[in-house]
Amino acid sequence: MDNWDEIRTAYQVARLGTVSGAAEVLGVHHATVIRHIDALESRLGAKLFQRHARGYTATEAGQDLLKIAAQTDDQFAQLASRIRGRGDEVTGELIVTSVDDLAVLLVPAIAQFMAQHPELRVQLISDHRLFRLEYGEAHVAIRAGTLPEQPDNVVQPFFSQLPRLVASRAYLAAHGPLDLAKIATHRFVGVTGDNIRAPFYRWLSEVVPASAIALKVSSTRAARTAVCAGVGIGFVPGWDLAEDDDLVEVMAPLDEWAAPIWLVTHMDLHRTAKVQSFLRFLKSQVKHWGVNQA
Repeated sequence: MDNWDEIRTAYQVARLGTVSGAAEVLGVHHATVIRHIDALESRLGAKLFQRHARGYTATEAGQDLLKIAAQTDDQFAQLASRIRGRGDEVTGELIVTSVDDLAVLLVPAIAQFMAQHPELRVQLISDHRLFRLEYGEAHVAIRAGTLPEQPDNVVQPFFSQLPRLVASRAYLAAHGPLDLAKIATHRFVGVTGDNIRAPFYRWLSEVVPASAIALKVSSTRAARTAVCAGVGIGFVPGWDLAEDDDLVEVMAPLDEWAAPIWLVTHMDLHRTAKVQSFLRFLKSQVKHWGVNQA
């Protein structure tokens, strides 16, 4: 393990999943990437990747290497900053994962943060998949729901999301106001997959008959689009309701709909300058989002 160039190359291939992506990040030819991977696998006597038509997928050995290399890469970057007397500067790459609903709040905030730190590059990944921070898949994860319990993670409460049950004015003109005693006469927008675990969608599935769910979608953003199109009654984040005059709240929100939002980092990277700076910045921004702060 005396050739860091090969290890760093393997780390980028494992993180990005393609030779071309790793070559672009590293600023080398794709043939160099392949040569580094082959040499490292030969030296270790183990396959680090499964090759397929769409790219490279890390094997179990490759995942182990990714975990260590991700932490080492960040630590080298921090060391270089300290040597240059710039240990508190925020530079390099910052990977943030979040649920899709929060993009409308996070993107403007990230834009401000990047303006303050022009040498920083940011990836914002909106996905319900549980990213493995221990393998360097992200520096900061913003997660909704129950308290994350993965070992070696630092978890901090961020805020509480209380969605609103709404309908478009066109829907209400056609079907009238919501009467819980006659709920089966209305049409609703539901969700599929992991989204169904959200407390407000659990309520919907318990209270609304299946026959009244007119449309199911796979994302909360698609659900909002369907509600705006007049398909039926559905949930939208509170900040969306405030910005759309065509949406009307059909009942007062219930406390049981609230979904806690968490800030999650891995203990090995939690104290790095870029992670700490970004966490402090987010906590300052949430005060202006009109949400219930933790």
